[in-house]
Amino acid sequence: MTKKIQGEDGKTYVEKKPFYKRVWFWIIVVILVFAIGGSMGNSSSFTSSSSNSSSKKSNVPTSYTSALHKAETYSDTMHMSKQGIYDQLTADAGDKFKPEAAQYAVDHVKADWNKNALEAAKSYQKDQDMSPDAIRDQLTANAGDKFTQEQADYAVNHLPN
Repeated sequence: MTKKIQGEDGKTYVEKKPFYKRVWFWIIVVILVFAIGGSMGNSSSFTSSSSNSSSKKSNVPTSYTSALHKAETYSDTMHMSKQGIYDQLTADAGDKFKPEAAQYAVDHVKADWNKNALEAAKSYQKDQDMSPDAIRDQLTANAGDKFTQEQADYAVNHLPN
């Protein structure tokens, strides 16, 4: 269940559960475990092709590409904002990437931030019966989703009636 909290500005915000207590997190973990387990059994057949493709790539540090893959997952499955992804990637209770790796990730992730804001807004509208103004506040709040005002406005203006 979500908990409503009163912000310093007097507005009410919805406090989100930590990512590791959400269903999507455990679904991703299970998928990753199966994917890693499946690829380990076939690793010998891909060794030569993967080493050739990695030599063609630029010299981007592994931590940067790892952060980028996480950013893509957060954007595609959780519809997070650019700032929200950066904060999750660098958080001590999150992924603990260095700020440089997180910045690389959010700069290179292919995301439609307006679409992400709209998907988050639809969730607030459907699951929590929030008003458009409350949704806009939640999307832009520092204790909320951290979308830009323009992204939040786009989302609220495109909500289904």
